[in-house]
Amino acid sequence: MLPVLLSKAFTALRRRSGVSQARRLGFADASKCVNLALQGGGAHGAFTWGVVDQLLADGRVAIDSISGASAGAVNAVMLADGLARGGPEEARQRLADFWRAASFGGGLPELQREAIERLFAFVPRQSSPAPWLGALSRYWSPYDLNPLNINPLKNLIERFVDFAAVRGDARRELFISATNVHNGDQRVFSRDEMSADVVMASACLPLMFQAVEIDGVPYWDGGYSGNPSVLPFLRATSTEDVLIVQINPIERDSAPTSARDIMTRLHELTFNAPLLAELRALKLAERLITAGGLPRGTAPGHYRRIRLHRIVMDGATSDDRGKLNNDYEYFDRLRQLGQDAARRFLAQHFGDIGRQSTIDLQADAAPKWPDRRPAPAKNIA
Repeated sequence: MLPVLLSKAFTALRRRSGVSQARRLGFADASKCVNLALQGGGAHGAFTWGVVDQLLADGRVAIDSISGASAGAVNAVMLADGLARGGPEEARQRLADFWRAASFGGGLPELQREAIERLFAFVPRQSSPAPWLGALSRYWSPYDLNPLNINPLKNLIERFVDFAAVRGDARRELFISATNVHNGDQRVFSRDEMSADVVMASACLPLMFQAVEIDGVPYWDGGYSGNPSVLPFLRATSTEDVLIVQINPIERDSAPTSARDIMTRLHELTFNAPLLAELRALKLAERLITAGGLPRGTAPGHYRRIRLHRIVMDGATSDDRGKLNNDYEYFDRLRQLGQDAARRFLAQHFGDIGRQSTIDLQADAAPKWPDRRPAPAKNIA
């Protein structure tokens, strides 16, 4: 009887704590909190838009801190801006306005539309409004094609985001990852460092844009080193649940054979590798916290015990051809897929938030080492 009473008491305490934290974050009706980790994936970032839009519309889950890379960084900063300036409904509107503007029919000048296509593409699009640029980029670098380093995408980001408001919103943290060109290390920019240059650095595909220099250091796309970065949540937030919105599938049922499918799978492996490495690190941290090797808490030098959750885009819809499509109808279809995926997640796992992980780290993050044990000796008569 006593264990049951204690369990109910702890559950009620967690619920009250979650409600208090949610209200502090600007979510008056939410009872649980999550951190969001948003993966990059070209135009498939519209799927992430749908997931986030549904979480905000549902209202039961408050969004604490946010991490993003590449196109995920764009979604992350739009979300942070909306939450800072007006709360969940403003964030929904901010995301919707950006994806409408980013579409082919969104009324952007041709240069900005071309820049958006470069952000949403891993390879040049054949039907680009400036097809000669896609063809030339196969033979010349962005330094040859654009020596003045004109990037109209930066103006578009600045049009939608009040970075002063984002930096000043101390209620939540924002982490954007980029890759140091000199040494390949990941750089995670925090909320108080946020700027249009940081977002551009995280979304800087090296064959499309010149490296973005910040404090004299050149950066490329954050997806190469942290896609998205989840380790900052170990120390920077009191919320212990992390919801990863994953664009690139980890597994495929069959080996690719066509050139296009091989390239698609190479991109998926490349952009998933940093996430898998961080999941392994989280698994190790969990063991150390459990064993007492790492102190648990929010004080300096302490770490959080992370409960991981994930919403994955259906592998059947995620190939590089879709990543090049910026028609609004396509964006809207991806948004609806993201909304449906978020509804399914909440229906299946809302009760798990605050209680347990819904990702099996043993299955997802454990490397498959070869068995080096010696074979048993044969019994020779």
